[in-house]
Amino acid sequence: MKKHYFLISIGLLFSCLSCSEEKVYTAEEIELESAKANAFFEKSFSATLDRYPSMQTYLGIKTDYDKWNDLSDSFATKELEINKAELQFLIDSINVDALREQELISYKLFKENAENEIADYKWRHHNYPVNQMFGPHADVASFLINMHAISDSSDAVAYIARLNGVGVYFDQLIEGLKIREEKSIVPPKFVFPRVIGSAKNIITGAPFDKGKSSALQDDFYKKVDKLDLSNSSKAGLKSKADIALTGSLLPAYNKLIAFLGSQEERATDDDGIWKVDGGDEYYNIALKRTTTTDLTAEQIHEIGLTEVARIHDEMREIMKEVEFSGDLKDFFKYLKEDEQFFYPNTDAGRQAYLDSATAIIDNMRGRLDELFITKPKAEMIVKRVEPFREKAAGSAFYQAAAPDGSRPGAFYANLANMQDMPKYDMEALAYHEGIPGHHMDRSIAQELTNIPMFRKYAGYGAYVEGWGLYSEFIPKEMGLYANPYSNYGRLGAELWRACRLVVDTGIHLKKWTREEGIAYYTNNTAASERDCERMVERHIVMPSQATGYKIGMMKFLELRAKSKKALGDKFDLREFHEVVLTSGALPLNMLETLIDNWIAEKSK
Repeated sequence: MKKHYFLISIGLLFSCLSCSEEKVYTAEEIELESAKANAFFEKSFSATLDRYPSMQTYLGIKTDYDKWNDLSDSFATKELEINKAELQFLIDSINVDALREQELISYKLFKENAENEIADYKWRHHNYPVNQMFGPHADVASFLINMHAISDSSDAVAYIARLNGVGVYFDQLIEGLKIREEKSIVPPKFVFPRVIGSAKNIITGAPFDKGKSSALQDDFYKKVDKLDLSNSSKAGLKSKADIALTGSLLPAYNKLIAFLGSQEERATDDDGIWKVDGGDEYYNIALKRTTTTDLTAEQIHEIGLTEVARIHDEMREIMKEVEFSGDLKDFFKYLKEDEQFFYPNTDAGRQAYLDSATAIIDNMRGRLDELFITKPKAEMIVKRVEPFREKAAGSAFYQAAAPDGSRPGAFYANLANMQDMPKYDMEALAYHEGIPGHHMDRSIAQELTNIPMFRKYAGYGAYVEGWGLYSEFIPKEMGLYANPYSNYGRLGAELWRACRLVVDTGIHLKKWTREEGIAYYTNNTAASERDCERMVERHIVMPSQATGYKIGMMKFLELRAKSKKALGDKFDLREFHEVVLTSGALPLNMLETLIDNWIAEKSK
């Protein structure tokens, strides 16, 4: 959702509110001004939801259940004007000096995000909306299957309407791709076979051919079969869905596939964003938005190199612990190839993985009181990535719970090939994607009652992914990772994120090739060849995105160490986490200000 409060912001500092020459406001004045600010934030959020049907569905709202988001460039221009108007209103109509602390945070977040959104309008085409990681070509199916619930016949009719609306949706997408190509912004050649293959997967099976049900037909049929309707009514809905699938969705996909096929012939093998006009400037801005810091690309590259060396040394200690003879590369090879580290590549092996990951999360759930004061109410489950999208999906990811409780949070594990999901990685993955990782920070944010809606769904990557990586570290301090190989898996996950700093900047700053990036990963990690290739390809199509994890984790650890040093015996880890998690996701410098305020208050 392309709105200011779902993007990343930087450079926020609290204002001085108590200078002697400033007016002192009464409690009533502060209450009134804070209420006015919150009313504005809620009005803006509500108006934005009205323009983004997909976000409505994500939140369990069915107002525009039959529609897709508008992908047109004219819509983006209208959004720019809305951002400008809202920013002006905020500046002209809200007295920042008369706001409570949380409303002041909201004000500064909203203002900075709006300013960034306006500034970034010029870069709106500097991306690849269709790529091997994500895009409407894959999202249509995953969205309908995972988000579009059918609880009555009207929901089924809305589902069918969305199937019929894919043609217009993809026409807007293709128009955007054409605009980008006019600016020489075209993905590298390797992207096209992956994307075209994913698109073809969606239109494979009945009713498109004589095979078994396609993913979409199967989903619709199963959902309709659960309704309390007559058999004839169910049959009628299924017939209309099949007509929409073959008459609307299939031609839309074929048109997109044809366009991508022709564009593939014009694509090059250049990988970095430096290849496009203004690419260097765009990359520097992207790093600021992603990390919410002022770190330069060169500084991030050097941080990565330093962290890789440190983690390698810690891994060598584990080699001694398990009495492995050989060097680190030999250890990597052993971990990649020895069968003891993998579940069988069978349905039984996949189920064993899911069961083990669930047990890890359940154990951690029982120990949350040791770490947290506020805990999420939302449930969470472990799921396998659906076969129709597992070839393009990453190894693991988290899907947040529906705010109304209709859908639990989900840790998705990609079990297409069990050789890509070693046992020693499972514990760290479960902590990162599940508990105490993303399920904690995302669910707690959604359940907060003292912040406006736009902050509940903020997407500050360095905070969110930094918390996920920090959450892999916390269990080590609790005596978990008892198996040295699982502890190696934890270090391997951190190493992976440190390498991202090196390779992302290597590709987009130092003009490394795809092959050079892959070589860095294969030489410095135990990851499979497939994972190394996919990660480098992710860097290429999402410049800067992967840098937030390690930068964020390092900031969490830095702030924790700072708090411990300042507070001594007064330091309480549970209270530290409470401050970190109960204002929603934040830019890292805003988070530091909150921690500084907490330290000052505790020190009195």
